[in-house]
Amino acid sequence: MHHTLIAAFLASALATTALAQKAPAPSTKPYSAAGKQVQVYTTAQNTDLRLAATATLRFQPVGQPLETQPTVFVDPSHRFQTMLGIGGALTDAAAETFAKLPKAQQQELLQAYYSPTKGIGYTLARTSIHSTDFSSGSYTYVADNDKTLKSFSIQHDQQYRIPFIKQAQAAAGGQLTMYVSPWSPPAWMKDTNSMLSGGKLRPEFRQSWADYYVKFIRAYEQAGIPIWGLSVQNEPMAKQKWESCLFTAEEERDFVKAYLGPTLKKAGLGGKKLIGWDHNRDLIYQRAATLFDDPEASQYFWGLGYHWYETWTGSGMQFENVRRVHETYPDKHLIFTEGCVENFQFSGIQDWKLGERYGYSMLNDFNAGTEAWTDWNVLLDETGGPNHVGNFCFAPIIGDTRSGKVLYTNAYYYIGHFSKFIRPGARRIATAASRDVLQSTAFVNLDGSVAVVVLNTTEQEQPFQLWIQGQAAPATSRPHSIMTMVVK
Repeated sequence: MHHTLIAAFLASALATTALAQKAPAPSTKPYSAAGKQVQVYTTAQNTDLRLAATATLRFQPVGQPLETQPTVFVDPSHRFQTMLGIGGALTDAAAETFAKLPKAQQQELLQAYYSPTKGIGYTLARTSIHSTDFSSGSYTYVADNDKTLKSFSIQHDQQYRIPFIKQAQAAAGGQLTMYVSPWSPPAWMKDTNSMLSGGKLRPEFRQSWADYYVKFIRAYEQAGIPIWGLSVQNEPMAKQKWESCLFTAEEERDFVKAYLGPTLKKAGLGGKKLIGWDHNRDLIYQRAATLFDDPEASQYFWGLGYHWYETWTGSGMQFENVRRVHETYPDKHLIFTEGCVENFQFSGIQDWKLGERYGYSMLNDFNAGTEAWTDWNVLLDETGGPNHVGNFCFAPIIGDTRSGKVLYTNAYYYIGHFSKFIRPGARRIATAASRDVLQSTAFVNLDGSVAVVVLNTTEQEQPFQLWIQGQAAPATSRPHSIMTMVVK
């Protein structure tokens, strides 16, 4: 018996060894920058540089940097979250503005955003479940009081939005990671009988509303637009003058646990990524704790989405709150779902602060653990609309429907410093700067290239060295600039 046990143990050990030999061994080869080149791309204030190739640097052996030598350290041996994608929202307003532009400018816009070579290579998109403020008016997909949703139809979207999305898909090479968000249930499902100014979903319509998401996803997929994910509710703590609906953390948790989660699962849509919160960074931790500490609710959530508008209270951007969620719930995912600069003025489209806000947010959001980043409207007209409640905002590209011209703000270039060089599947790697003038993030792409983004929001020019494990290359960060350094 004793010998049999030993024989069995040996057989098992041999089988394990054989399996271990078959499994691919993790790469033990350390990263080396020796002999590699760095291609530098720069966008800088008071220059003509816009995503411009400005230098080719070479690494040289450099030992311990001194405190007097400003340095950006990059360590590819420590890897963090995987990049899902970067993109913007394909709204009614963007689609209507697009339709008013001449054909040549339409093609220019599609290439500018979606071509990975001639543009900035967007791979991610968001759209709405019926109307938002960035629609020409309020509308839904069903007749009033149709609790069974028999009248459901996305006919409204066939005029502008669906054709626009399909052109964006094609321009992106046939694939665009798309998620969808509602701003409000139909008025008759709410306790206020209005889609505008907050209000709540009436309990007797929770199932009908859950079914509505399913109908929408299926209709869009039948129209040739695959849906990757969805959020439960846009800005559930904001009573806005436009389409809005309020959910406390407990109400969102219970709606997902008892209605939306099971309904998606039953419909065969359980694989769609369900995003909670979809609001600002200020209350993100409390929402995460409420949704994720309940195992029954948590099973349905892929992660949380968030916006950058906590600044309306006078606060700065609260990246630490995002980091806290990431630390506390490392198995959940974080996606930036919306940001734009508000209070549009046509005279302000050359304002340098537009792009700096994007660069500052994106860099810090990625360093806090975020996996995907979505701008708000990809395109708006010369009024910062159309918007049916006068909430006019900036977009990275403005389509001037008076002249037929496409106008680029520097936000377009700042976003491009990330989206063009940090591709889906890239892993964030460790980076640290020895001067507060320089902010940095870095990723290693699937092709092995390393993209390091260095942001300088000060008036100060800052020479520095890019240092990777004993190899360094000298560079200079211009005042109010963003650079992407691609190591190949």
